[in-house]
Amino acid sequence: MAHAAVEAKAERFKTQHFMIRGRLFKGLQSGQMQLGSLADDERLKMILPQACCYCASRQFLTVDHLIPTSRGGENCGENLVWACRGCNSSKGARDALVWIAERGTFPPLLLLRRYLKIAVGLCQDRGVMHEPITNPPPMPFLFEAIPLSYPPPRTLCLWITDRDSSATADG
Repeated sequence: MAHAAVEAKAERFKTQHFMIRGRLFKGLQSGQMQLGSLADDERLKMILPQACCYCASRQFLTVDHLIPTSRGGENCGENLVWACRGCNSSKGARDALVWIAERGTFPPLLLLRRYLKIAVGLCQDRGVMHEPITNPPPMPFLFEAIPLSYPPPRTLCLWITDRDSSATADG
């Protein structure tokens, strides 16, 4: 939904964007649709500019776990993103979405998509996809950190390097 709106340079979400979201939700719920492969995201990781996924710095890069291993996140390529030393140190062992929200920003959509694919995969693996969200089971990620509403599409970006370069940090 948000990805389509950003690519269309929409000022606000329109009926068609909500229809995309609704169709995907129903398809996932019924098992008739599946999320795109994490392999697509891995391909993007190789072709997008090598930069911190939080601030777009290209200096002093390290790898960071979106879902920290200390919380039960996997130590695998899908859970790894580029982060500058400053962001990685500041984030520490916190969940990426929690840390981004604490900074008062909204995550880039491709980062959020990767996070959600990991979260859905964990829920599928643990057989909790049909559990009520009102009482979520213990998971390595925080359900409450997942955004329920999105800012207007004109304020969103697909990847951190798509944001205004004057607003990015440099390490």
